[in-house]
Amino acid sequence: MDEPLIHVAAKAAPVLTTSTVLILGRIWNANGAEHSTGNAALMVVLATGAATAGAFASAGRSGDGVLAGTAFATSGALTLAGVAGYADGWSLPVLLWAVATAVAYGLAARHWRTDRRDTTAHQHATAVRREDHAHVERVEAIRGRTQIEVALEGGAYAQALAAALTARAALPGFDPTAIETTGLPQLPHLPAHAHDTTKER
Repeated sequence: MDEPLIHVAAKAAPVLTTSTVLILGRIWNANGAEHSTGNAALMVVLATGAATAGAFASAGRSGDGVLAGTAFATSGALTLAGVAGYADGWSLPVLLWAVATAVAYGLAARHWRTDRRDTTAHQHATAVRREDHAHVERVEAIRGRTQIEVALEGGAYAQALAAALTARAALPGFDPTAIETTGLPQLPHLPAHAHDTTKER
């Protein structure tokens, strides 16, 4: 199911629930519940029991809000169904339906605000983490490119220096100790036959 449809269904759930209870109560009324003392007593007992369960759930040590809300909602639905089934006309059932729907939307609005606030906070935290990761990745990429460029430049410089020193060493009268006085690395000494070959040339 698409997200817009889920959003619309969530917004319509309270009125659909109370309307369903009202319709079922009137169907029950048409099938003999009207002025039935036994049916009225049953609904009163069930509604009172559900409300008592909700009170115990909210006042307990754990304070389970979901369980308490479910119990109170059940109590309200049973009360609405009992009135709709027992009353003569539509006035009282419709009035109670309107009140129950308003209360349901009031409770749902608090839940929707909390859920929207949590969703917004989660999206903000996710965006911050994503931005932090992207920043770290950019810094590491820049650092890696810099290291590669420095390594390439150092390698090219070393190759050029080696080529220049090799060419200089082939010239007559080359003095390796003169390189050391300039601060460059000490060169390996050429074998004696290399000097002889140079002199022969």
